[in-house]
Amino acid sequence: MLALLLAHLVAAVGAPALVRAFGRWALSLLALVPGAAVVWSLASTGPVTGAAVRTEVVSWVPALGLDLAFAMGSLQWVMVLVVAGIGATVLVYSAWYFADDETRLPAFAGHFVAFAGAMLGLVLADNLLLLYVFWELTTVFSYLLIGHDPTRRASRVAALQALVVTTFGGLAMLVGILVTGAQAGTFRIRELLAHPPSGPAVTVAVVLMLLGAMSKSAIVPFHFWLPAAMAAPTPVSTYLHAASMVKAGVYLVALLGPGFSQVPGWHGLLLTLGLSTMLLGGWRALRQFDLKLLLAYGTVSQLGFLLVVVAVGTRAAALAGLAMLAAHALFKATLFMVVGIVDRRTGTRDLRKLSGVGRSAPVLAGTALVAGASMAGIPPLAGFVAKESALGALFDVAGEGDGSGIAGPAGWLIVVGVVLGSALTVAYTSRFLWGAFAVKATVSRSRAAPAPVGFLAAPVLFAGSSVVLGFLGHAETAVLMPYAEGFRAGGSPSELTLWHGFGPALALSAVSLGLGLLLSWQHGAVTALQCAVIWRRSAEHAYVRLIHLLDRAAVEVNGLTQ
Repeated sequence: MLALLLAHLVAAVGAPALVRAFGRWALSLLALVPGAAVVWSLASTGPVTGAAVRTEVVSWVPALGLDLAFAMGSLQWVMVLVVAGIGATVLVYSAWYFADDETRLPAFAGHFVAFAGAMLGLVLADNLLLLYVFWELTTVFSYLLIGHDPTRRASRVAALQALVVTTFGGLAMLVGILVTGAQAGTFRIRELLAHPPSGPAVTVAVVLMLLGAMSKSAIVPFHFWLPAAMAAPTPVSTYLHAASMVKAGVYLVALLGPGFSQVPGWHGLLLTLGLSTMLLGGWRALRQFDLKLLLAYGTVSQLGFLLVVVAVGTRAAALAGLAMLAAHALFKATLFMVVGIVDRRTGTRDLRKLSGVGRSAPVLAGTALVAGASMAGIPPLAGFVAKESALGALFDVAGEGDGSGIAGPAGWLIVVGVVLGSALTVAYTSRFLWGAFAVKATVSRSRAAPAPVGFLAAPVLFAGSSVVLGFLGHAETAVLMPYAEGFRAGGSPSELTLWHGFGPALALSAVSLGLGLLLSWQHGAVTALQCAVIWRRSAEHAYVRLIHLLDRAAVEVNGLTQ
């Protein structure tokens, strides 16, 4: 594991020189480094399925209890495949995306590979302090990647906003880590989960760590930084904001869940804010005209959904949460790359200016249709398998608790909220597909230049993977079950499958699909309602006001002291 991280470090340092020597095609060579992590992870599938945990420890600062400790179980196995697999593919995609703009490509290559290495270290770390080091490295490299073009004010502002928000959460998380380690007498994650400490201090520490997780995964009230980060190039959005960085917070919640899901405040905080994020993100996605912004708000919504599922703390929900994490990475990365191709071939991402792209680019449209269907939860795709399993797990929690302690009105409120959020997902998926590819009578036909096969390869690969994964429920269950077994077994069956029979989960899926199509059909009424309901205050305004007050205070203090 340490060798893979060192390989990323060497590749990141050498990437600028490699790009200057070979041009944009050097990105394909650099993709071999995260590709090696994928091969290593796949080679470990057998041990992971057998509940084995691969470990590696190198002594670093023994006096502080800080070792270079790494571990890979089933949770980390999924995250390595997501982080390294999508990272390698996006690097190849970037070679085509930046075909007409290689000015800043050397710096981009170095920052991208370094970020991939930091994410790999984050998900493999078996020491909370080491995890924090990689956590903050992803913050720094995301700042550099979002601000890829420093000549654009939007890029600079978005990069700084992401840096400030996620660093604030990271500092709170650091305090929580230090308190937790002091109470437990160790920072080793596996030891903490095997013998979790308790008490008021630990409760406060866990809440602080969750604060870091929520800021990283753009959960309300920290959600606003993610849409603003769409100022970054599309490959950056595909990797950071669909598959890796924003998943870090969800990963941390999933990592801590087996040991701390019964801590006071865990369910109240995560389920409330996760559900609010799912509904707010879906609602705001319906207002967007920029295809990339539409996907960004959709990502915010899906992150809220993921947080709800992994925070419930039942075996069935944990299994469904990991399946949804993998499915989301596939379909959202596909859709972001599709937007990049549409933008490059037509010159716009504004759905009001696009018409007939589906006819001139049928392969691209078909790819987007498959990914969109997976996002909307339509069989037989991976998104449907994961969503139906999640709905079934939440229904059981609402009805009988299933060992979570959430049964009753709170449980049913979660089910209703998730169904409404899923309906919004169907509606904004329909808006995306119609806006990007449909023929619009009032809009002149868009001229879409043919996309090279190499440019189409990555999204087609991911869309095809969504189809294949939908039929591999049994195999997926076998690999993910060792993680799910860390939670208390309930009455709900824990299995991923394409067909659960006629039951509550299928009924809830049908209801969400029907409501979503109704919202899409009545888009005029929905738009009128959104225009009528305008929030005068928002988290974005609070952030801007806070930064303004901070700047003003700095000026006053400087004037007083100087």
